[in-house]
Amino acid sequence: MIETIRTFAGIAFLAFLSVPALAQPSDTASADAKPAMTSPAFDLVDVHASPHSNAPFMRGGDLRGEQYIVRQASMVDLVANAYGVTNDNVLSGPAWLDTYRFDIVAKAPRTTSPEDVKLMLRTLLADRFHLVVHNDTKPVPTYVLRVDTAKGGPKLKESPDATAPPHCDEHHTPTNPDGSLGHFSTSCHNESMEQLRSYLEGLGRLYMPNKPLVDATGLKGAYDFDLEFTFKPTPGGLTIFDAVDKQLGLKLALENYPTPVIVVDSVNDKPTPNPPGVKENLPSPPPAVFDVSVITPSKPDTQLGLQIKGGQVNVTGVTPKFLISWAWNLNPNNNEALVGAPKWMADDHYDILGKAAAPDPHASGRNAAPQINFDDLQEMMRSLVVERFKMQSHMEERPADAYSLVAANPKMKKGDPMMRTGCKEGPGPDGKDPRIENPILGRLLTCQNMTMAEFGEELRALANGYIFYPVEDHTGLEGGYDFTLSFSTAGQLQSGPPRTTSADSSGSSSSASEPNGGISLFDAINKQLGLKLEKEKRPEPMLVIDHIEKPTEN
Repeated sequence: MIETIRTFAGIAFLAFLSVPALAQPSDTASADAKPAMTSPAFDLVDVHASPHSNAPFMRGGDLRGEQYIVRQASMVDLVANAYGVTNDNVLSGPAWLDTYRFDIVAKAPRTTSPEDVKLMLRTLLADRFHLVVHNDTKPVPTYVLRVDTAKGGPKLKESPDATAPPHCDEHHTPTNPDGSLGHFSTSCHNESMEQLRSYLEGLGRLYMPNKPLVDATGLKGAYDFDLEFTFKPTPGGLTIFDAVDKQLGLKLALENYPTPVIVVDSVNDKPTPNPPGVKENLPSPPPAVFDVSVITPSKPDTQLGLQIKGGQVNVTGVTPKFLISWAWNLNPNNNEALVGAPKWMADDHYDILGKAAAPDPHASGRNAAPQINFDDLQEMMRSLVVERFKMQSHMEERPADAYSLVAANPKMKKGDPMMRTGCKEGPGPDGKDPRIENPILGRLLTCQNMTMAEFGEELRALANGYIFYPVEDHTGLEGGYDFTLSFSTAGQLQSGPPRTTSADSSGSSSSASEPNGGISLFDAINKQLGLKLEKEKRPEPMLVIDHIEKPTEN
């Protein structure tokens, strides 16, 4: 997730829009040790390691025309998509399963069904990565909805008209000072328990990140109910857990719940080489450009935003500096990464309306509708900037502020080398969440079996309001570690990037307490992990603008 929450509002949601919906665990398909010889396969496949990205989440995963494209997918993403389960229900496997990422470009007949695409992906994983998996049922940390018999049972009312369409009327209170929603209330009618489960799972993402929710109430039929809670963990607020208990007579809690899973028995960390001529024979996608684009100065107080609907993109309140940083895959928080930008690039704000042409005028159905994904949008914006802003530029390495990680007084627990490596947003196994008592701690990372080199590399994505380049490991610590880390986003601290951070004579970062209770990344790493981030100058890639003009007329 993008660390500065207001960074290009809406861009972060592409992480969800770009990934196809996954089936619930109950829909898990049979996972043979190896696909049968008759399993369908892609006609051509190009597989390679993904390049670095400031947004390392899986994108793509469906067939458009004759092309199947996946970007930035971990092996867990690929297995979950191939077998129709959630990522949490892909178990075991080597330590790198969550962290190594791959790009896939493949060719298949445009009439291929989504189910056959899954089978083709299974064949690909078995052939190119020698993946071997099997089905099982394991206790998996899951939020479970049950009847609270200790408090009198459910308080739901059976709907008087079972034929009426199910619906919920939602209401929000005014926003909090930090811009987040306050109380949320809803009045639902004729909802089944499955609909309630799905509804709560969506509403409770700030309370229940990265974990599924299952219905174990055993209640049948349709019900009417009202529900109100504090939209996010807030001191003195009413959590979604308490609201479900007090208002619905149900219990929502995290427990180890028997769940159908896919167990990874073995897999290689590198795919077998592409056959000769694959790239030359794969169908080339048409250039990602807008068919029509309109650029207008933003009205005063226009908020930064992004809306994508089919083949139309509407960007509001964006500065050219931010737009270029994002389109060229730079960190928009990094003022050093863009060189030669005139002052107006940070002061002027524009609205951009772009429309993509249909990919194939002779196609029908889903292949006929123009669709814009994350990577296409970046390419389209680059083309727009070059054409409309007359921009000329080049990449160049120059000295930049970077960090090294050193050991001060390590406080981390040694990890189990047999466990998978990675960091996830949210509480650890103990369920403790310091954000409930202190919501200015906007981030809570739970990391498992992470080497310090891996942690330093991941910090670019985990805390990209603070860290812009890879962090070098100078700790001398061997092996992987388990730890949690809670800190405030750069935007939550009172003056944007952490005003508490300063450099001493050795180049290391030091901090004082924030008046609003915020904790910078530097303080958190030092106090909670017993490590230290030391600042230094290193050559890093930068985009140098040779020429740019204000946008041409529409």
